[in-house]
Amino acid sequence: MHAELQELGRAVKQAQYRQHRALDGALASVGTTLAQWDALRAISRSPGASARALAARTFQSEQAFGALVGRLTAQGLVERRPGRGRRIDHHLTPEGERVLAAGHKVADDVLARCFAALPDAERATLLDLLRRLTTEPDD
Repeated sequence: MHAELQELGRAVKQAQYRQHRALDGALASVGTTLAQWDALRAISRSPGASARALAARTFQSEQAFGALVGRLTAQGLVERRPGRGRRIDHHLTPEGERVLAAGHKVADDVLARCFAALPDAERATLLDLLRRLTTEPDD
Protein backbone atom coordinates (compact mmCIF):
# COMPACT_ATOMS: atom_id res chain seq x y z
CA MET A 1 0.00 0.00 0.00
CA HIS A 2 2.75 2.50 0.88
CA ALA A 3 4.42 2.01 -2.51
CA GLU A 4 1.16 2.84 -4.29
CA LEU A 5 0.70 5.98 -2.16
CA GLN A 6 4.27 7.04 -2.85
CA GLU A 7 3.72 6.50 -6.57
CA LEU A 8 0.53 8.58 -6.38
CA GLY A 9 2.36 11.37 -4.56
CA ARG A 10 5.13 11.31 -7.12
CA ALA A 11 2.67 11.36 -10.03
CA VAL A 12 0.93 14.45 -8.60
CA LYS A 13 4.29 16.15 -8.11
CA GLN A 14 5.43 15.19 -11.61
CA ALA A 15 2.24 16.59 -13.19
CA GLN A 16 2.67 19.81 -11.19
CA TYR A 17 6.33 20.11 -12.18
CA ARG A 18 5.50 19.61 -15.87
CA GLN A 19 2.72 22.19 -15.68
CA HIS A 20 4.91 24.74 -13.87
CA ARG A 21 7.76 24.38 -16.35
CA ALA A 22 5.40 24.80 -19.29
CA LEU A 23 3.71 27.84 -17.71
CA ASP A 24 6.96 29.50 -16.70
CA GLY A 25 8.41 29.10 -20.19
CA ALA A 26 5.29 30.36 -21.94
CA LEU A 27 4.72 33.30 -19.60
CA ALA A 28 8.13 34.66 -20.59
CA SER A 29 6.51 35.59 -23.91
CA VAL A 30 4.41 38.21 -22.10
CA GLY A 31 7.28 39.43 -19.93
CA THR A 32 6.57 37.65 -16.68
CA THR A 33 7.31 34.47 -14.75
CA LEU A 34 4.96 31.98 -13.13
CA ALA A 35 5.74 33.34 -9.65
CA GLN A 36 5.14 36.92 -10.77
CA TRP A 37 1.94 36.08 -12.63
CA ASP A 38 0.66 34.10 -9.65
CA ALA A 39 1.31 37.11 -7.39
CA LEU A 40 -0.50 39.42 -9.82
CA ARG A 41 -3.40 36.96 -9.89
CA ALA A 42 -3.56 36.85 -6.08
CA ILE A 43 -3.50 40.66 -5.82
CA SER A 44 -6.20 40.92 -8.49
CA ARG A 45 -8.42 38.48 -6.61
CA SER A 46 -7.89 40.33 -3.30
CA PRO A 47 -7.10 44.00 -3.97
CA GLY A 48 -5.86 45.72 -0.85
CA ALA A 49 -4.73 42.48 0.78
CA SER A 50 -1.71 42.41 3.08
CA ALA A 51 1.60 40.79 2.19
CA ARG A 52 0.90 38.09 4.80
CA ALA A 53 -2.39 37.12 3.20
CA LEU A 54 -0.95 37.24 -0.32
CA ALA A 55 2.07 35.15 0.68
CA ALA A 56 -0.26 32.46 2.00
CA ARG A 57 -2.36 32.52 -1.19
CA THR A 58 0.76 32.10 -3.35
CA PHE A 59 2.36 29.39 -1.16
CA GLN A 60 5.35 31.58 -0.28
CA SER A 61 6.95 32.84 2.87
CA GLU A 62 6.29 36.48 3.74
CA GLN A 63 9.95 37.25 3.09
CA ALA A 64 9.90 35.65 -0.38
CA PHE A 65 6.64 37.37 -1.26
CA GLY A 66 8.01 40.71 -0.05
CA ALA A 67 11.02 40.38 -2.36
CA LEU A 68 8.78 39.36 -5.26
CA VAL A 69 6.34 42.24 -4.77
CA GLY A 70 9.30 44.60 -4.52
CA ARG A 71 10.34 43.53 -8.03
CA LEU A 72 6.75 43.87 -9.28
CA THR A 73 6.55 47.36 -7.80
CA ALA A 74 9.85 48.34 -9.46
CA GLN A 75 8.44 47.09 -12.79
CA GLY A 76 5.36 49.28 -12.34
CA LEU A 77 2.97 46.33 -12.06
CA VAL A 78 1.98 46.66 -8.40
CA GLU A 79 1.33 49.62 -6.17
CA ARG A 80 1.76 49.50 -2.40
CA ARG A 81 -0.47 51.80 -0.36
CA PRO A 82 -0.64 52.50 3.37
CA GLY A 83 -3.32 50.40 5.03
CA ARG A 84 -4.65 50.32 8.57
CA GLY A 85 -1.95 50.64 11.19
CA ARG A 86 1.39 49.54 9.80
CA ARG A 87 -0.17 47.33 7.15
CA ILE A 88 0.66 47.90 3.49
CA ASP A 89 -2.08 47.15 0.97
CA HIS A 90 -1.33 45.86 -2.53
CA HIS A 91 -3.06 46.85 -5.78
CA LEU A 92 -2.39 46.23 -9.47
CA THR A 93 -1.48 49.13 -11.69
CA PRO A 94 -3.01 49.36 -15.17
CA GLU A 95 0.18 47.76 -16.53
CA GLY A 96 -0.14 45.00 -13.94
CA GLU A 97 -3.71 44.39 -15.13
CA ARG A 98 -2.44 44.17 -18.73
CA VAL A 99 0.29 41.65 -17.86
CA LEU A 100 -2.19 39.61 -15.81
CA ALA A 101 -4.69 39.49 -18.71
CA ALA A 102 -1.96 38.47 -21.16
CA GLY A 103 -0.85 35.80 -18.70
CA HIS A 104 -4.40 34.43 -18.46
CA LYS A 105 -4.44 33.86 -22.21
CA VAL A 106 -1.06 32.12 -22.10
CA ALA A 107 -2.07 29.99 -19.09
CA ASP A 108 -5.33 28.91 -20.73
CA ASP A 109 -3.40 27.65 -23.76
CA VAL A 110 -0.71 25.89 -21.70
CA LEU A 111 -3.19 24.27 -19.34
CA ALA A 112 -5.35 23.08 -22.23
CA ARG A 113 -2.28 21.27 -23.57
CA CYS A 114 -1.31 19.92 -20.13
CA PHE A 115 -4.74 18.37 -19.59
CA ALA A 116 -5.47 17.44 -23.22
CA ALA A 117 -5.08 13.71 -22.50
CA LEU A 118 -8.14 13.85 -20.22
CA PRO A 119 -11.66 14.22 -21.59
CA ASP A 120 -13.86 16.88 -19.97
CA ALA A 121 -15.54 14.40 -17.61
CA GLU A 122 -12.20 13.08 -16.34
CA ARG A 123 -10.86 16.62 -15.84
CA ALA A 124 -13.98 17.42 -13.80
CA THR A 125 -13.45 14.27 -11.72
CA LEU A 126 -9.77 15.11 -11.17
CA LEU A 127 -10.68 18.63 -10.08
CA ASP A 128 -13.27 17.28 -7.66
CA LEU A 129 -10.80 14.80 -6.18
CA LEU A 130 -8.06 17.42 -5.78
CA ARG A 131 -10.50 19.84 -4.17
CA ARG A 132 -11.43 17.16 -1.64
CA LEU A 133 -7.75 16.65 -0.83
CA THR A 134 -6.99 20.35 -0.46
CA THR A 135 -10.09 21.59 1.34
CA GLU A 136 -9.49 22.27 4.99
CA PRO A 137 -11.92 20.50 7.34
CA ASP A 138 -13.29 23.83 8.59
CA ASP A 139 -13.74 25.33 5.08
